[in-house]
Amino acid sequence: MNLSAIHTPVALLDVRRMQANIKRMQERMDKLGVIFRPHVKTSKCFRVVEEQIKAGAKGITVSTLKEAALFFQKGATDITYAVGMAQSKLPVAHDLIKQGCDLKIITDNRESAKVIAEYGKRNGVSFKVLIEITIDGSRCGVDPESPELAAIADILVGGGAYLLGVLTHAGSSYDLRDTVALQALAEQERSRCLHAAQLLRHAGHTCPVVSVGSTPTALSAVTLDGVTEVRAGVYVFFDLVMHSVGVCFMDQIALSVLSAVIGHRKEKGQAIVDAGWMAMSRDRGAEGRQPDYGYGQVCDFQGNPIPGYIVSGASQEHGIISRVGAVDTAIAERFPVGRLIRILPNHACATAAQFPEYYALSQDGVGEIWSRFYGW
Repeated sequence: MNLSAIHTPVALLDVRRMQANIKRMQERMDKLGVIFRPHVKTSKCFRVVEEQIKAGAKGITVSTLKEAALFFQKGATDITYAVGMAQSKLPVAHDLIKQGCDLKIITDNRESAKVIAEYGKRNGVSFKVLIEITIDGSRCGVDPESPELAAIADILVGGGAYLLGVLTHAGSSYDLRDTVALQALAEQERSRCLHAAQLLRHAGHTCPVVSVGSTPTALSAVTLDGVTEVRAGVYVFFDLVMHSVGVCFMDQIALSVLSAVIGHRKEKGQAIVDAGWMAMSRDRGAEGRQPDYGYGQVCDFQGNPIPGYIVSGASQEHGIISRVGAVDTAIAERFPVGRLIRILPNHACATAAQFPEYYALSQDGVGEIWSRFYGW
């Protein structure tokens, strides 16, 4: 693949780095004695998920029912849809189950549980349902100590549903910076989700699954006793937020955007590239952190970071490269028009979502185009 002839911007995927990331996570989960169910929303790509399954993953996690349907068509049958179930989507979920998909869905409130149960009764289907638990107040989920937990369980088992277990996500892990804090949150995630399961069991409910997961906590947990499975997604590519959190090095980030220099603002020390926020996304996930990478870290054509240079600004199709803390009066010589650069993303999921495909580069430089998909 001749990268210099590619119509920029494009998403580049370093397959060697990706495979190393997959191996690292899978080996860690195997050592901790839990099933690993990767969250495929990051890649939305059959070829990437094949690598994860080949490494030892058992089942997948999805964020849309379209993902569930397309991966099911490709042979994945053990699928957890890890977003609260909307009433309008129940027929789609039902249809997947009728086709043979072992689909699990989630809820965190009585209203949704009632809708699921009533639909199941009317249509002769027993949905497998996980109750989402909050362990840090960062997102959705019911507090383990709330009477709502038992109420949701009672509604589900009294209707057209099977209570499969509990599920949580430590969303606040992305705000942490050091190993001790990450280990503490990983233990909080484990212990509070397990506590919810134990409360349900003491109330007479079956609760075979205890599902936890985020990339930072999965890579930081000291023990996962009582947990049956872990979910994580962005680890497969990593990004600048994960680098800021401290769970990866910059040379482990597998996704970058290839872009071309198209002009300069010499008096401002700026180079203009053809990758704006439509390529990088508007996600400034590393904003406010030290260092702040703007819309992305600038790298040379080979993917080596160029210290001090970031995409400091972006419009729809234009990115602005500048030097952090200084005006580079020689910016035009450093980044001449036509120069190809790579940009590391803040949030791999958001940046990947801007592209219909990955240009997948293997260790020997051979490239393939791997398709990805969109939509709900």
